[in-house]
Amino acid sequence: MPTECIPYSETGYFSTLMCDYLTEKPTLKSFYNRFPKLENFEAQIQEKQQSNLANASQRAVLVAALQGQYTNVNASDFTLENIQKLASLTTFTVTTGHQLNLFTGPLYFLYKIISTINLAKELEEKHPNYEFVPIYWMASEDHDFEEISFFNYKGKKVNWNRQASGAVGELSTEGLQEVFEIFAEKLGNSNNAKALLALFENGYLKHNNLTDATRYIANELFKEYGLVIVDGNDKALKQLFVPFVENELFQQTAFKEVSLTANKLTAVNDSYKIQVNPREINLFYIVEGIRERIIETNGVFTVNDTSVRWTKDEIQQEVKQFPERFSPNALLRPLYQEIILPNLCYIGGGGELAYWFELKSYFDAVNVTFPMILLRNSAVVKTVKQSEKMEKLNITNRDLFLKREAFINKKVKELSAFKIDFSSQKEHLEQQFKDLYKLAEQTDKSFVGAVAAQEKKQLKGIKHLEKRLLTAQKRVLKDKVSRSTDLQELLFPGNSLQERKQNFSELYLEYGEDLIPTLVKHLQPLSGEFLVLEL
Repeated sequence: MPTECIPYSETGYFSTLMCDYLTEKPTLKSFYNRFPKLENFEAQIQEKQQSNLANASQRAVLVAALQGQYTNVNASDFTLENIQKLASLTTFTVTTGHQLNLFTGPLYFLYKIISTINLAKELEEKHPNYEFVPIYWMASEDHDFEEISFFNYKGKKVNWNRQASGAVGELSTEGLQEVFEIFAEKLGNSNNAKALLALFENGYLKHNNLTDATRYIANELFKEYGLVIVDGNDKALKQLFVPFVENELFQQTAFKEVSLTANKLTAVNDSYKIQVNPREINLFYIVEGIRERIIETNGVFTVNDTSVRWTKDEIQQEVKQFPERFSPNALLRPLYQEIILPNLCYIGGGGELAYWFELKSYFDAVNVTFPMILLRNSAVVKTVKQSEKMEKLNITNRDLFLKREAFINKKVKELSAFKIDFSSQKEHLEQQFKDLYKLAEQTDKSFVGAVAAQEKKQLKGIKHLEKRLLTAQKRVLKDKVSRSTDLQELLFPGNSLQERKQNFSELYLEYGEDLIPTLVKHLQPLSGEFLVLEL
């Protein structure tokens, strides 16, 4: 099962911020706590243990809440034991989070969770005196239905068409029978297809809401690895968050700290993009069918686009009586997670980690331990047949990462019967003009400008000829090149990473129940490299 690892910085698909972080650029050190190396976890454990949030009573609330959430779940003994272990002060978590995308959404959903499972296992081996539990945090309180309402299958969207409002986790699964039937027509009748349809049917057609359906699917895929699935939309867990909700409403610490940090981050490098801009209040109000921003104006608190309003005393009473109605936005959710979990490390994609970089000073200000942040594993999976085609077409793994135009140009130059490279002609021309410059300087220095203009014109002419020759060869070699580009399109659909476009069902159809164990075997969360895997 051949593999190749490629540094993220050499793939062309990761931001400057992520590449700088992975090389531990010193200018970024103040924006995180500890870099995720195996030897750094001991200090993270000690710091988390000393936190006043890591106490036995808080852990008891967490365990009780999870046991309630798992009441009707066919969980493995491993998962149930992991939930119980969370009561112990020597147990810690490794966490990832993801939206409730239809049928898990992009393929990297699997990579996130497998990274989390594998890091927990690696920490168990390194620190036998502690226990480590992998956590998948469901983003059940999100309200962007458009982002989660589809998945891709063989280049086509499978859509769930319906009207939606409020927190997506509370959405009824009504209407997914039609999606099931459309998906069934696409899959065929193989044993692997039947297994996928059973997973979809049992998940969505036998559960009443999207939270329960997503929990079922994630549990079925990963229960043998002891994965614990957390729904933060829980009154008991929200009760633990009350002091921080009050801080957000009345002190607005997040807005102050994150604004400063964001400015500092862009001052380090203006190519670092701010992922999330803070609001004065980074909370939503949730009731049935509604999840809207809370706004404060002159001491009066309102819920956007509703008639709901409170005085300071009234909203404080509302928080204490109904903490479940107060929902953190994308900026505050990391804090909520770190308050209720004994967490050491958060694993996410580049976009997610970018907004964690905005949060370090805010965590410090509210006295909460900042976790290690780790870029999830990334991979492209290819079949043996695809590898054989690549070999015949003289395509390397690194070639696949080229943008389409650069990839085509490279293949045309390789396939052409003559060299499409005028570098030697350019060098010869430049040498001739060096002599002309010397002559101009000796005779009439005003002539230097004319020489420079002529040099520029002739070099431009050669570049134009080279480009025209390449274009002509593209037409001549079109059929041969198209076999290469067709293969690249299969592995990098839409000139994007496979993991961002494909759903796991395409790979499961090919590899069945061997898919996840094989990925678990090969994805190494601390490797810091992109995996090309032949299955």
